[in-house]
Amino acid sequence: MTKTYLPTAVLLCAFAGPAQAFDPADWAVQPYETSLGEDVQLKVHGAFDGSFYTNDMPAPHLDQTNVTGAGWVGVGLERDYDSGLQISLNSVFEAYHDRLSIDNYGGDVVQKVYARVQTGLGRIEIGNTDGAAYTLAATGPTVEGFSSIDNTNASYFRDPSNGQAFINIFALNSAVEDSLNYAKISYYTPRLFGVQLGASFTPSEGKDVVPFLANGPQVGDRQKSLWEAALSYNGDMGAISYGLSAAWSGGHDDDKTPGHAGLSDYAFGGEVDYAINDDWKLAIGGAWRHDNAYRFDINDVLAGGETTSDHLSATITRGSWIFGGEWGSGTADANGTAPDIGVHGASTTLGYVVNANLQVNVGWEQYLYHRDTGVFYNGAQRIEMDAGFLNFEFKV
Repeated sequence: MTKTYLPTAVLLCAFAGPAQAFDPADWAVQPYETSLGEDVQLKVHGAFDGSFYTNDMPAPHLDQTNVTGAGWVGVGLERDYDSGLQISLNSVFEAYHDRLSIDNYGGDVVQKVYARVQTGLGRIEIGNTDGAAYTLAATGPTVEGFSSIDNTNASYFRDPSNGQAFINIFALNSAVEDSLNYAKISYYTPRLFGVQLGASFTPSEGKDVVPFLANGPQVGDRQKSLWEAALSYNGDMGAISYGLSAAWSGGHDDDKTPGHAGLSDYAFGGEVDYAINDDWKLAIGGAWRHDNAYRFDINDVLAGGETTSDHLSATITRGSWIFGGEWGSGTADANGTAPDIGVHGASTTLGYVVNANLQVNVGWEQYLYHRDTGVFYNGAQRIEMDAGFLNFEFKV
């Protein structure tokens, strides 16, 4: 009898015991915070994204890793005043990345270093950080952003000609992001009646934290005096909430060569969220961007020709589960000897939020590239690639 009933009793105790004993929420890790003198707080947080993947592309034997990932750490000092004034110094450092997970900042170790002053009249930011056009952009919902097909930070396809991510040839990005993490000055108004405005000025492509300190890389057709303006509107109607955005960026060609010009870039986007009931939520959105920089490269801004990017996406959420799909396309007009390039991307992803720190995602994505002259490494003007992935997002 002991042998017969002991395993059964153990199982019954496991399932009948307190649910909180196995509640993943108990594993949650909080950001590190400590006080440094009166009213000054030190905060440390970070994230790591990693993926296992398998792909189907020409010459798949050239990529044997099937793993990619990146991690960053953020450190901030913040002081609050009785008047409501808040001053903070913020920084983000990329602790690790591989050649398939190089973000839009070019894989900088020092990604952001900037000061922020928050008052009742708005917010001012000075230093290496995102510009107003990117900060206020609405581009549509995603299950996870690490390997999203729009503005991705990771790729599951390696270019055998250089060992880098294949999508570097032309990556979809429907948010205006020309000023990247160059040193800049930004101002954001308070959100009034659902409307928030933002503006940024980036003197050059310098990354020396203080604006006006450096002119950035001494390359032909470099852009200077980058201005950005952005508008964001949030509203709701009962169970429906929505957000809209519009942004513009312009610059001056500081070392113009024939066929090139100053930057002109603008985008529109939006998202609608519908709370079906207490358990289910549906979100749908998208964005469109038009730029005169070839493949969004601000050091290759054309006097004629354009680059466009379109994005549509939707997610449905039930409890801890999120399912979503994305579609994107882009075209880049020819630049001298460079070809017309087009790309179409699609993906589906299922995610599960384990707790406040961890989300696990499984999905599939496909890219189709084509060009009018020359060939890709497969010897053709068209190349199609598919990948399946298992992704882990851990953030604190």
